[in-house]
Amino acid sequence: MRLNHPNYPSVDQSERVVPYNLRQSGRTPVEMLISTRVRKSPFWHLSIEAGCWRATTYNRIYHPRGYVRPEDGGTMAEYDALVNRVTMWNVAVERQIRVKGADAEAFVNYVITRDASKIKPGNGKYCILCNEKGGILNDPVLLRPAADEFWFSISDSDLMFWLQGVNVGCKYEVAIDEIDVCPVQIQGPLSENLLAKLVGEAVRDIPYYGLMETQVEGVEVIISQTGFTGEKGYEIYVIDAHVHAETVWNAVLDAGTEFGLQVIAPAHHRRIAAGILSWGQDMDFETSPFQVNLSYQVPRNKAADYVGKAELERQRAVIDGGGFPFKMKMVGLTLGGKPIDDYAPDFWLISDSNSERVGYVTSPWWSPELDTNIALGWVPIELSQIGTDLMVELPDEYAETPGNAVEASVAEIPFRESVNPSAREVAKSKGRDFAE
Repeated sequence: MRLNHPNYPSVDQSERVVPYNLRQSGRTPVEMLISTRVRKSPFWHLSIEAGCWRATTYNRIYHPRGYVRPEDGGTMAEYDALVNRVTMWNVAVERQIRVKGADAEAFVNYVITRDASKIKPGNGKYCILCNEKGGILNDPVLLRPAADEFWFSISDSDLMFWLQGVNVGCKYEVAIDEIDVCPVQIQGPLSENLLAKLVGEAVRDIPYYGLMETQVEGVEVIISQTGFTGEKGYEIYVIDAHVHAETVWNAVLDAGTEFGLQVIAPAHHRRIAAGILSWGQDMDFETSPFQVNLSYQVPRNKAADYVGKAELERQRAVIDGGGFPFKMKMVGLTLGGKPIDDYAPDFWLISDSNSERVGYVTSPWWSPELDTNIALGWVPIELSQIGTDLMVELPDEYAETPGNAVEASVAEIPFRESVNPSAREVAKSKGRDFAE
């Protein structure tokens, strides 16, 4: 009986209860099964009509991951449309979990690390929710369309059940449910002009993370200036989406014609450059915000209690004292090799100067602007300083010499400035390690 597979790497993951599977299995020929167990969003058929040829699942919903075929330029052609023109993404997988009721603000303030009372109606914030051990459960965009109502636009973990479970014991006067609201993202430098044509000039006045209630062809929507790119961009939240999906989608297509609008998949190459994390890929419920450049999400001046507060404050006290309460930390990397122009099927392994495997890459891609491959990855804290030399074991299709690791160096995050500076960037510019 074989007890150990020869492809089982020796990277230390002793801090985790459930380690990441670091076996290098490569690309798979397995076809994803389409069944009724996984939901089709209201935009799914429209994505197919737009040329979607591959997909994954996210929040138990089919999620488009490619429109332009490799022979026609693939993901880099989609990237070009994003950074130079304007794009539309089917992101209905960002399920909307509503918290509504007299105690909505108090409840939300208890489950997020940031201060919910500072989110005024008609605005939103990027936030995180942690468990009692300080592990990140989700990192949604939190919208507040009304004083007694919040929408969690969630990343890839089933937050609704946890929120409902928390309230079993707490008994806040709120209703917690998923609503029939599905967003599309409109991203790129021409996004503002497109939306001004679609809904009027008032959209130009929406601040970053601001909300605007309006209509598209008579359909009620909420537009936010948010996105997953670091580029100028918006999200259109379609209310009663199962009824109105086609109306809004086709209206955007029509308005976008003069701007060269292209339907694309989420552009992970641009979000990596912006230092935007992907839950489940870069972080999860065993990840502390202090490990992944999200320390600004842990306030120093929030008086109210929240889930995970005691543990996160303990971790911060260790850091303030000059220590670091973890073995591993996420860093940015620049690395050699041929241009990485597609999703990585594995967590590629990182080695130190002695060729000892010490970490793994989570999100790699080619940056045309920087003329190099960039990545997010996990390394031991003693190897996390900017400029530290490392090696990355790339698959043969990207390696400079098959079988040989490529040189890499720890780099500052973000790799590229965002059009709208994130709360992390703003806090850093003001000399703070936390966001207001």
